[in-house]
Amino acid sequence: MRKQKAQERIRNFIEVALGYDVEEAVAEAQRCLQCRNGPCRQGCPVNLDIPVFIKHIKDNRFDLAIEKIKEKNSLPAVAGRVCPIENQCEKYCVRGKKGEPVAIGRLERFAADNELQTGVKKPGNAVKTLGKVAVVGSGPAGLTASAELAKLGYEVVVFEALHVAGGVLMYGIPEFRLPKRVVEAEVEYVKNLGVTIQTDSVVGKLFTVDELFNEGFKAVFIGTGAGLPQFLHIPGENLKGVYSANEFLIRVNLMKAYKFPVYDTPVKVGRRVAVVGGGNVAMDAARTALRLGAEDVYVVYRRTGEEMPARREEIENAEEEEVRFIFLALPTRVLGDDKGWVKQIECIHMRLGEPDETGRRRPVPIEGSEFTFNADTVIVAIGASPNPLISQTTPELETDEEGCIRVNEFGETSKEGVYAGGDIATGAATVIEAIGSGLKAAQAIDLYLKKRVRCN
Repeated sequence: MRKQKAQERIRNFIEVALGYDVEEAVAEAQRCLQCRNGPCRQGCPVNLDIPVFIKHIKDNRFDLAIEKIKEKNSLPAVAGRVCPIENQCEKYCVRGKKGEPVAIGRLERFAADNELQTGVKKPGNAVKTLGKVAVVGSGPAGLTASAELAKLGYEVVVFEALHVAGGVLMYGIPEFRLPKRVVEAEVEYVKNLGVTIQTDSVVGKLFTVDELFNEGFKAVFIGTGAGLPQFLHIPGENLKGVYSANEFLIRVNLMKAYKFPVYDTPVKVGRRVAVVGGGNVAMDAARTALRLGAEDVYVVYRRTGEEMPARREEIENAEEEEVRFIFLALPTRVLGDDKGWVKQIECIHMRLGEPDETGRRRPVPIEGSEFTFNADTVIVAIGASPNPLISQTTPELETDEEGCIRVNEFGETSKEGVYAGGDIATGAATVIEAIGSGLKAAQAIDLYLKKRVRCN
């Protein structure tokens, strides 16, 4: 796929990947072998009928392609950009056994973008006769659950803590990877299904889950994500110039710090930035720092590049933009000047030991191998956990040792009528997995409520 040149894009927040035009999309769709059993489908968390929508693109029936996609995924323009297709649908593509797999994700994006350009078909608004359902959180899981329940005929109200809808899609993923206009269009589609989105509404403060039931809601879906940042717990982590990736990206994405002083939300980024972590969030933070004017950006990761959990495409983009990688290193302390600002970060070299529970080799410190390098800013991107507010105000909800709400395969929690999905139930995962969990939970809520009606 065509994209901006590295030296141009590091000075702007315009989307890097430019997308397919019609000729490119049709040519790529023609590569699909239309396998009878559709092996690519087994890698899709929402069981999208991939061969069929690709055939529609090949036949220049883009309207039918997006219609087929939206049967299972109400956020196709998002999924087509950020879904880790290389580990999901494309992993099973027959073409990939002897060459490049069909670019399924890029074709999904094309179908969605084509609809955005030509005009989104307003969905039919089902009559809302089946009762009220509350959805907490408007990230990918919450938006999906809302859309599916609205299609079935439920009156859905989404409670979003922030002042705009979209959750992590709005505050966590940079503009150059997922433009806000795309998320806003997907949210508008969900609203056109008849979903009401109530922003600035923190469930656990404004209402508890029990109070939502008292207000007449028949079921509650919790999709509040994992927005509580994790830290290194090392000396100097409270110095000025140390950010969690959550704070850093929220300031830039949601509060438009990259447009300062037009938007009065400054964010200080020095000449040398150290980002700690190896996931997609670390890549996002590093590449954002470059665009804010940093001269040198380093990613410090405790394993090797082979073990990095970030998407290969995002690592390659970072490398093209001259982000520097320091592998097999773990920060041990942050050093500051006499005014309390970061000036250096100290790390220790690591070696890889035996595999841990994830299957990756466990990093082990090499005694006496400490080293330091200069840094004005340190961004910690080592993961996030669920905010405990809802579980603290809903005692019947069982959680695991990480604070995630325990659910069964259908998203059902330990409290009757309450379902959960996305990162609040799994810990930090992918957008498409959150979409899949929202889809499953909506179907389970429908069965639960219809069963209650029959029993009554």
